[in-house]
Amino acid sequence: MQTVLKGPSTEVIIGPDLPIVMIGERINPTGRKVFSAELQAGDLSRIPRDAQAQADAGARVLDVNVGAASVDEVALLPQAVRLVQETVDLPVCIDSANPAALEAGLKAARGRALVNSVNGEAAKLKAVLPIVAEYGAAVIALCMDDNGIPTTPEARLRVAENILNEAAKLNIKPEDILFDPLVMAISADHTAGAVTLATARLIRQTLGCNMTAGASNVSHGMPEREVLNTVFLALLAHEGVNAPICNPLTNGLAIRAIDLMLGRDEWGMGYIRAYRALAKA
Repeated sequence: MQTVLKGPSTEVIIGPDLPIVMIGERINPTGRKVFSAELQAGDLSRIPRDAQAQADAGARVLDVNVGAASVDEVALLPQAVRLVQETVDLPVCIDSANPAALEAGLKAARGRALVNSVNGEAAKLKAVLPIVAEYGAAVIALCMDDNGIPTTPEARLRVAENILNEAAKLNIKPEDILFDPLVMAISADHTAGAVTLATARLIRQTLGCNMTAGASNVSHGMPEREVLNTVFLALLAHEGVNAPICNPLTNGLAIRAIDLMLGRDEWGMGYIRAYRALAKA
């Protein structure tokens, strides 16, 4: 099962036996006070720099989120999308909780975009899936619903199955959905990582769909976060998560190492290219 995304002139394919596709997370004001303040002031000058740096570090898709406090996302998100794709020839992942902003971003995007995101809540399905279908986009689907985040892998799988059923009503195919098994902080629950991994395993075995995950969420509140993030990325990949949302500036070489260890990098050339790019940078 392959998910196809497109930039202005490039194509990115996500599939179980293909190298991992990094979705760059940096164009997002969450946890970035300076960027948040810039967005509030209408200053988008950081976006091309972040886009280029992530592309140079190996990102194949770029998440674009301008959701800072008091920002008009409907106006600003399409500007950000255009800036990204004027800078790098990559597909965009249009990231907003506002359906109107998602639609505005999709109108501005060139190629075939990824929408971030929908979940199993009835209102969210009704608001987001028709937009995804209208613009022929792919979509990230979070394994949560009106009852919140399920505590067991089996319950999260049931949410995923329901989302598939609702998407099928609008002719959205399984290959156009990237499921997110939901990464929670291990500082709050030491079993959270294991539940996410078991969920990913179930989705891969039962549904065969491609998956994403916000890997860095696992380490919130813990020391040496990058150690935890790198280990968790490897475990996620082993369970079938093949398009993680991560920071390519810090995780890029590790991702290529994971591909190499999983036999997806012939002669280690992807790893070597990533190493040389990092050394040059």
